[in-house]
Amino acid sequence: MTVQKSVRYSLILATIGLFAGTAIWVGADENGERSDEARELPTLLVDENPVSELANGQPVSYADVLEQATPSVVGVVTTEVVSGRRGLSQEDYMRRLFGLPPAQEPDDGDDQDERRQAVGMGSGVIVSSDGYVITNNHVVRVGRSDELADEIIVQLIDGREFTAELVGSDERTDVAVLKIDVDEELPALTIADSDLLRVGDVCFAIGNPLRVGLTVTQGLVSALGRTNIGILGFQGYEDFIQTDAAINMGNSGGALVDANGRLIGINTAIISRTGGNIGIGLAIPSSLVRYVMESLIEQGEVPRGFLGVVPGDLTPELAEAWGLSSTKGALVRQVEPEGAAKAAGIEHRDIITEVDGRFIDSGAELRIAIAQTPPGETVSLKIIRDGNEITKEVTLGSLGERMASTPRQGEEGSAIEYLVLEELTDELRSEYSIPSSVEGVLIARIERVTPRNQDFEEGMVIVEINRDKVTSLSEVADSLREGINSLYVWSRETSYDYLTYEK
Repeated sequence: MTVQKSVRYSLILATIGLFAGTAIWVGADENGERSDEARELPTLLVDENPVSELANGQPVSYADVLEQATPSVVGVVTTEVVSGRRGLSQEDYMRRLFGLPPAQEPDDGDDQDERRQAVGMGSGVIVSSDGYVITNNHVVRVGRSDELADEIIVQLIDGREFTAELVGSDERTDVAVLKIDVDEELPALTIADSDLLRVGDVCFAIGNPLRVGLTVTQGLVSALGRTNIGILGFQGYEDFIQTDAAINMGNSGGALVDANGRLIGINTAIISRTGGNIGIGLAIPSSLVRYVMESLIEQGEVPRGFLGVVPGDLTPELAEAWGLSSTKGALVRQVEPEGAAKAAGIEHRDIITEVDGRFIDSGAELRIAIAQTPPGETVSLKIIRDGNEITKEVTLGSLGERMASTPRQGEEGSAIEYLVLEELTDELRSEYSIPSSVEGVLIARIERVTPRNQDFEEGMVIVEINRDKVTSLSEVADSLREGINSLYVWSRETSYDYLTYEK
C-alpha cells in the first residue's frame, strides 16, 4: 500500500471513530456504558384547535372576517377610445423598410381603426347591495389628466364585469361614486364611524395591487388626521388615516377595513421616494367618504359651508407670547369682509377650538369640519379670545357661491392662474412681515402649481407688471398682456427679483 493510500484510510477510520464515539456518548450513562432504560417523554404544550379559534379572548386569525369582506372589493378598469392605422401589408412593410412609398395611398380614412384601450386599473368598494361603488377620483381619470375615461368597467371577485355609470366625483377629496346595474343583491361592506378610530387599531387593506389579483395586507392605524400632505393640491381637503398595511399601485380606491371587516377608509396613496410601499399608506376616512358620496348621489355635487376666515396653526412662540398653555386650535389669521364669520363677530387672532363639539387642533381640521357642514346651517364655535373662552353661533355661507362671485380666487381664467391675490392691508403686512416700503399686490395662496406659475411663492408681493406699478387687483388684470409678461416681485428670501408669466 502506498503512503498516500495509507494516509487516506487512516483519515477515514479516524472519522468513523469520531462518529462512533459520538454515538456511544449519546447513548451512554455517566460511566460511559450504554443504558437500557428509555427516557421519559417531555411534557409538551399542545393545542389541536384550528387557528381560527380564539386564544385568551384574542383572535389569531381573521380569515372568517375577510372571507365576508373581500367579495365587496372590486377591480376598476378604465378605457379610452384610440385610433390608429391597421397593420401594414407585407408589401408596404418591405417598402417602408427600404424607404419606398406605399404601394397605394390610403383614402377616405380607410386605414384608421378605432378601438378601446385599457388606460388604468384600480380598486373599488361596493357600499350598497343595489350597486353603488366607491373609488378614487383619480382612478376614473385618464392618467394624471383631468379627463374622464371613456368607459369604466367594474370587475367582481367572481369574474363578472359590468360597465359602470359615473354618478359623480369630487376632486377635492379624491372620491368618486359609480353605479352598476345588477339583477341581484351585491355584497356590500358595512361602513364604520372612522371618527372613533384610535392609533393602534388593527386594519386590513384590500385591493388589486400591481394587477396581481385581490390581495389583503394587514397593519395598524399608524396615525389619524394627516393633513397638509399636498397630494390633493392646495384646494384639497386632506384628513387621511395613515396605516402601515402595504398599499401599492392598484390599491387606490380599495377598502381599508377594521378587525370586524367594516369599512373605515378608502385607500388613496402612499408616501414614498421610490414609488414602492415603505409602510406609509394613506386612506380617506369613511366619515368623509360617506358625506361626499351621499352629496353626490342626492345633489350631483358636494355643497360645502363657508366660514369666511383664513385659518392657520398656532405656533409655540405665539402661544407663549399670548400666555396660552397649548397650541391646539385654529388661529384666525384673517376675516373675510363680507363672510359669515364677520357677521357673527369673529375677529382675527381668535383661536377656534371646537365646532359643534368637535375638537379642533389645527387650521386644516377647521377647514375639514366646515367643509363637511352644509351651507345655511348654524354651528357653535368655541373660541379663545385674549385668554378667555367664548362661544359664537355662526350661520355658514356657501363655498360654491363665494368662489363663483369672487374673481380673485385662483382659478384658470383669472389674472394669474391658480394664484389667490390680495390687496395689501396693515393686517397682511404684519402677517407676512412685509415692510411698509413695499407696495404691490400679495400672493396670498397658490391653489395649484402649474408650469406657468411654478416660480411664484406664497407671501410674494407683485410690485410691477411690464414696468407698470400695481397696487390693486384691477391694475394686475389691466397690466397683463397676451404672451410673456415681466413681473417685478418682492419676497422675504430674495428681496426684489424678476419673474416671467406667460398669459
